[in-house]
Amino acid sequence: MSTYPSRDRFHVPRRVFLQATAGALAAGPILAGQPAAASVLAPISRRPKHCVIKCAFVFPPTESLRQVGYYSWPGSGFDAEGRRRAYSARMTQLEQSLGIAISTYGAALDDEASAVAFAEEVRHSRPDGLLLILLKKGHWPRVKHIVETTNVPAVVYAPLGVLLVEHINEARQTAGLHLITSEEFDSVEPGLRMVRAGAWMRQSRILNIDGAETKTEVVPHIGTEVLTIPHERFYAQYRETALDDATRALASAYSRGAKEIVEPNEQDVLDAAKCYFALRSLIDAEQVDAIMMNCLPGLQHPRKHVPPCMAFMSLRDQGFPAGCQSDLSATLTLLLVQYLFERPGFQQNASMDTAQNLYFGAHCTCPSHMNGPGARPEPYVLRSHAEAGWGCVPRVLLTKGQEATIAQYLTGDTPKMYVYTGSIVGCPESVGGCRTNVQMTINEVDDVRDVKGMHQIIFYGNCGRPLREFCRLHGIEAVS
Repeated sequence: MSTYPSRDRFHVPRRVFLQATAGALAAGPILAGQPAAASVLAPISRRPKHCVIKCAFVFPPTESLRQVGYYSWPGSGFDAEGRRRAYSARMTQLEQSLGIAISTYGAALDDEASAVAFAEEVRHSRPDGLLLILLKKGHWPRVKHIVETTNVPAVVYAPLGVLLVEHINEARQTAGLHLITSEEFDSVEPGLRMVRAGAWMRQSRILNIDGAETKTEVVPHIGTEVLTIPHERFYAQYRETALDDATRALASAYSRGAKEIVEPNEQDVLDAAKCYFALRSLIDAEQVDAIMMNCLPGLQHPRKHVPPCMAFMSLRDQGFPAGCQSDLSATLTLLLVQYLFERPGFQQNASMDTAQNLYFGAHCTCPSHMNGPGARPEPYVLRSHAEAGWGCVPRVLLTKGQEATIAQYLTGDTPKMYVYTGSIVGCPESVGGCRTNVQMTINEVDDVRDVKGMHQIIFYGNCGRPLREFCRLHGIEAVS
């Protein structure tokens, strides 16, 4: 008895579905806390990347203050030299956990001449970012001079009780500077991730499957390389990809991981798995960090390939950004979100539920690992492609009440990023839209029709503030 619906059926009866999933489970275990597909896919090798951060401590010797007889903030009991030793030890740990290199300048910067000399060294060596650790209120001008004269993204850390509100608000208005005032030195980690993300974006390469030409371009400002290859190269790779044991194992994983199978039959699911391995062959051959594809032409008659939506789900679940319709802004945003927050995103068509004043986004692919590769996946249903009417795609059911962020990086010499936050209200199964449909509230606007953008990325977590900080650090205008 068939465990999949035929082409002329639109729903799998519960008895048939349970028999199908029972058979799939017998073929192999589902790993706890992971989607079934994750247990059968090899990791994607990544090109090595680097991030070099130049660090300087900014404070006078405590003995010099003792001789003067007045300490000002942070006060007479503050052990600046001891703090330096403790922070240096923690920086060694951060180097290892973040995969970055922190090079610390020898002596602490005290007088104006030392700050000028350090700035000159930075201009010569051009690190990816700066970490300036300020331990004296009166030395704030030294920090300002370094930031203003080097044009290198700077993370500045000052313990509580070092800076006053005027300094904090001045930093807030300064491009290229991310200030943290906290007793917890670990609070510098998000800032270091922002620097790292900018560096990694400049070293990244996106594979674009579109058109009939091969060409390479570099995205202005953010520096990411885009390698475009012809559609025909993917079409040929798809034709040559075998329905082998690996493909059948992935297809089985798709089925046993699904909450329900509606339109797709067995061949549809096998072809969806085959598409993943065709894309993987190109990814591995070109050693890229993300992929995007103008997929819609190949779905029309004469059909060249199946919808790549399951493949895109699996790639994103593995932490590998995959953008639909060769949308560069969407793919860059997926890549940036992955680097900053280690989470995949849902690229979607923007619309609104005007009756309820809710944002409505929809597309025919979405990651199931919305909380990241190591987290429990969201449930999904196997459906046909909504607009093409055939194939196998996921309808992912996002968690009601989950906080989420909407972001879209807009390319150009003066780039922008749309940033919104809110909470997911539900995933309506509509006759319109696409297969994964989501409704969510928006915090930044009173009227949801004021939300800007198309093909924005929705990802889990209220990350509006760190995204805006990233934008200021890297000269990007944040718009909400």
